[in-house]
Amino acid sequence: MIAPLFDWGDVFSFQDYGALVALLANSIVAGAVLGIVGGLIGVFVMQRDLAFAVHGVSELSFAGAAAALLFGGSVVAGSLGGALVAAILIGILGSKARDRNSIVGVLMPFGLGLGILFLSLYDGRTANRFSLLTGQIVSVSSPDLGWLIGISAFVLVGLLLMWNPLRFDSLDPVAASARGIPTRFVSLAFMVLLGLIVAVSVHIIGALLVMALLVTPAAAAMRVSAGPLAVPLLAALFGFVSAVGGILLALAGTLPVSPYITTISFLIYVGCWVAQRIRNRVRRSAAPRTGTTLPA
Repeated sequence: MIAPLFDWGDVFSFQDYGALVALLANSIVAGAVLGIVGGLIGVFVMQRDLAFAVHGVSELSFAGAAAALLFGGSVVAGSLGGALVAAILIGILGSKARDRNSIVGVLMPFGLGLGILFLSLYDGRTANRFSLLTGQIVSVSSPDLGWLIGISAFVLVGLLLMWNPLRFDSLDPVAASARGIPTRFVSLAFMVLLGLIVAVSVHIIGALLVMALLVTPAAAAMRVSAGPLAVPLLAALFGFVSAVGGILLALAGTLPVSPYITTISFLIYVGCWVAQRIRNRVRRSAAPRTGTTLPA
């Protein structure tokens, strides 16, 4: 009898699952917080066409974390430093979309190259190197969780305080500037908030796939709604389900956490895309047909 090449037991094992959930409660809380805040800030990422910038910030965050790992510093501090440098540079120099894309295109390979250099010089545990790229659910200690919740709360409060001017500037920057809104300050402040949430997301999902929490949930929400309240709420819900669901699956699996989170996030997006297509088709079929009928 030929043995199967693939066995689900190699991917999922729910033995002692309850004990694992209790043991990694910090990671589940971290995923829930990042999913909600990432979904909310992702709405503005989509409205301001900053999906490409998210990836650029994550690469510099990865470089900062890798440098901290090499020199024995705080990985959280290194990640924050790299992300903030990238976010501020993009915010100051990339006021126009064309300039911003050029800057991000320059920063991405530079950050990735620096990160790979630092990791190649690091002679510690291989798992530590790999986790910076793909995430690691067991790396969230109680001090890290405190930092993560504190930074996420700061980002959330900042978003709420500047919600209306940020939304106005995101949808119509010319009109917002004419109304007296300091659009340059709003843009820079938003990039700082984005840099902070990207930095803490790197520790859960990794630098390469951070867009699964900061872009995909909001993009999915915009597929099924356009309401100013419904879109942020749906984006936060989708982010929460993707992060927590991915972590809960990863607890029973042998793979890194990122494939689970990204797969759930992608499936949510596909489901919303299908729902949008069905809704549009129903609306077209239900719409009254116009035109005149010529007499026989």
